[in-house]
Amino acid sequence: MKAAIVTGASSGIGLATAQALIADGWTVGVLARRKAALETIDGGIVLPCDVSDPEAVEAAFNDFVGEVGQLDLLFNNAGIFVPAAPIDEVPLEDWHASVGVNLNGMFYAARAAFKQMRAQAPQGGRIINNGSISAHSPREGAVCYTTTKHAISWLTRQISLDGRPFDIACGQIDIGNARTGILDDIAEAAQVKGDPSPPMISADDAANAVVHMAGLPLNANVQTMTLMATKMPYVGRG
Repeated sequence: MKAAIVTGASSGIGLATAQALIADGWTVGVLARRKAALETIDGGIVLPCDVSDPEAVEAAFNDFVGEVGQLDLLFNNAGIFVPAAPIDEVPLEDWHASVGVNLNGMFYAARAAFKQMRAQAPQGGRIINNGSISAHSPREGAVCYTTTKHAISWLTRQISLDGRPFDIACGQIDIGNARTGILDDIAEAAQVKGDPSPPMISADDAANAVVHMAGLPLNANVQTMTLMATKMPYVGRG
């Protein structure tokens, strides 16, 4: 048996990845705030949880392991994108919400996964953090998202280093323009301004890449993967 938890599993990349892992034979805990949405995922073990609440995260992971007996994979995916604004116009509540979900929430989930993977027998497992190409090339007005995702890049490296003695692999996927509600909002805003919609890939493309990373043996690790729409203006002036 292969056991995984996917955070932010109620929509977008998280939902597509949870479904892809289930189709690939994994036992999957689907974790997000919206219980009703999670209950529509065929085959998922429902874990209603706000990742910004550390006690709720620990309880959800304990519930999953109590039912399944092990944890082999965490896809650490939950994240938010607050309305775009220059830094002096960002409401402080948007900053704190971004840090609470995109940074604290990913830390809490990784911490709970690492703890279980270190304690179980056989020891080990894999953590895949969902970063963003925004950590390397910011989008205008996205100071909250960019800053938190930059932090995740270094969280990944630290966990990768510290996990070595315990056979815990940690990698990161940086996704550019997967079609989700966030990107749909950006595309709509572009159309209002008369700009072309951004090139996009499907959430299934991202999910399939995560399944590939997850399927590697623990002695092999995709440390970082950049998956993006081919025609994005990300590389140079392309």
